[in-house]
Amino acid sequence: MFDFFLEPLSFAFMQRALVAVVLVSLVGAVVGTFVIHKGLAFIGDAVAHSSLAGVATAFVLGGNVFLGALAWAVPAAVLMGYVSRRGRLNLDAAIGIVFAGGFALGILIISRVPNYTVDLFSFVFGNVLGVSPGDLAIVAVVALGILLLVGLFFKELLFSAYDPTMAAASGIPVGLVQYALLTMVALTVVVSLKTVGVVLVVALLITPPATAALLARRFPRIMALAAVFGLASAVLGLYLSYYANLASGAAIVLIATGFFLLAFLFAPGRGLLVARRRPPAASPPGAAPTPGAGS
Repeated sequence: MFDFFLEPLSFAFMQRALVAVVLVSLVGAVVGTFVIHKGLAFIGDAVAHSSLAGVATAFVLGGNVFLGALAWAVPAAVLMGYVSRRGRLNLDAAIGIVFAGGFALGILIISRVPNYTVDLFSFVFGNVLGVSPGDLAIVAVVALGILLLVGLFFKELLFSAYDPTMAAASGIPVGLVQYALLTMVALTVVVSLKTVGVVLVVALLITPPATAALLARRFPRIMALAAVFGLASAVLGLYLSYYANLASGAAIVLIATGFFLLAFLFAPGRGLLVARRRPPAASPPGAAPTPGAGS
């Protein structure tokens, strides 16, 4: 039994992959809980696609595409918030504008490179088994930095998420907190690209917190459960990809989706099947009989 768990870890690339998915799943759960509460699910997908411009620029200049994505994603996320606030646009509109512009710029840059050979497959679908020591160091620094910031400013983030007006009246710089949250979303997206890729990154950010929200109501408990589901999905998906020879990113996301479906169907008091099986409430004493009942 122990060999089943220890065999994959005899390889250095699996050790790096395990550390990477653990860090990414934790950060995704923590930041994703704020994302689903604020209704910002689209922003994760937008930042991921928009970062193609940074990837393409880094490739053309001969730099690290991971750092290129990071250098683009953070300003892009902040710009989405700025355009929305200053331009008096709906946030979805601002996200769509920056998303389309960054993605188009990335395609334009790549198309102008003669005989380009950039590995877009890895960028689109992820390659956690190909995480290098340098990539892992970047993921660790960014992930631990995000977790530290959330821990230090949790009350401000939570207050601003639930009641921005009261938070502002209490002296909390709500605008700055909003930009900080967008920045953390961008950083989370970038560190997730290597593990699950641009197509699946939004699922890692949204699915575990959404699952937890079906099982709990208090914000801290939702965040804790999201971390549990994220970790379980990451570790189980990584082992499944090793033994079944499957794409690791897809395996991780499908297991996370499986957890969501189980919660959606069987969550106590809220699950679809549980609600259907719930017996009808008894009529109070003295209530009129239901028309057609009895004979």
